[in-house]
Amino acid sequence: MIPNDVLVFDGVAHVFDLSPQNYRTKGGEMVSQHLYAFHQVLTPEGEPKLAPEQFLRKWSIEEISRMVLDESETDMLVSMPLPLTDFFYDGASSWERCAEMARQRPDRTVFWGTVNPLEGRKALELMEIQVKEFGAKAFKFYNVRYDYGEPFPWRMDDPRVAYPVYEKAQELGVNLIGVHKGVPLGPQPIESLQTWDMDGAASNFPDINFVIFHVGLPFIDETCWQLVRYPNLYASLAATLNFVVRSPRQFAEWLGKLLFWCGEDKIVYGSETPIWHPKWALDAFWNFQIPEDMTQGYGYPPLTEQAKRKILGENLARLHGMDVTTLRNKRSSSAS
Repeated sequence: MIPNDVLVFDGVAHVFDLSPQNYRTKGGEMVSQHLYAFHQVLTPEGEPKLAPEQFLRKWSIEEISRMVLDESETDMLVSMPLPLTDFFYDGASSWERCAEMARQRPDRTVFWGTVNPLEGRKALELMEIQVKEFGAKAFKFYNVRYDYGEPFPWRMDDPRVAYPVYEKAQELGVNLIGVHKGVPLGPQPIESLQTWDMDGAASNFPDINFVIFHVGLPFIDETCWQLVRYPNLYASLAATLNFVVRSPRQFAEWLGKLLFWCGEDKIVYGSETPIWHPKWALDAFWNFQIPEDMTQGYGYPPLTEQAKRKILGENLARLHGMDVTTLRNKRSSSAS
């Protein structure tokens, strides 16, 4: 069990609608099937594995909130939308429902907004609505969009497409931006999900903290070389942490590289609920250690309790400008 004084801040959970009625194109079905495959392959033995009809459906706000905040040791949660409106009618996890989840439990849930930067002025106007009317504290972007069956990739270092949304975020008082990197879903071309474009984003906007989700897998080495060079780049273990049970040495290698190159202050946790129930991965991570032969043979630092505390919650709280001690005290008072 994770001790009560450990702050757990989940950096990503989605309010999915993966029902066939929500598929706009064949790509929606492909994305949904890939997510279901992740659920089946990485959920360990002894934990519930859902049948297709139990997973490929419209999840309720209450279900997601309960799984994360009531059925695991999680204190705070990021309600994360998806803007995949080229595949799903509502984007797969609509920003409106994510905002509503944050409204229902505002003391424990943070809403991140999302837009499609290729939409230009429309995207900037939606950013303003999400911040001013719905309280978005950060934004999450996806570098591949589709139209007429063809991919329309954009880069995080594109002055015409990306920089206006960063400038708008700063104008709105937001200095935290995440981006989906690696982990291609459905027909997304993998080259558009590489991390090369993070250099320009980080160097040209040093006052914005950028979170590379999924640590850029399979481009983990490139991600590490970027994290060590730019103080405003961070890595999210979302959809990476869940290898901890089924593939522990592979997870140890990924985490060891991150600890070696960028240290324990630049890694944040995310559950990706409801792809997986958060409890088993949290418990496994708290009890996890990098094998001794890997610390000796590769020079990976040991995974200390201090590092686990930072990764599980303290780092993300700091990125949101929240006081860790205050959050801990709030947990202690609510538990008692």
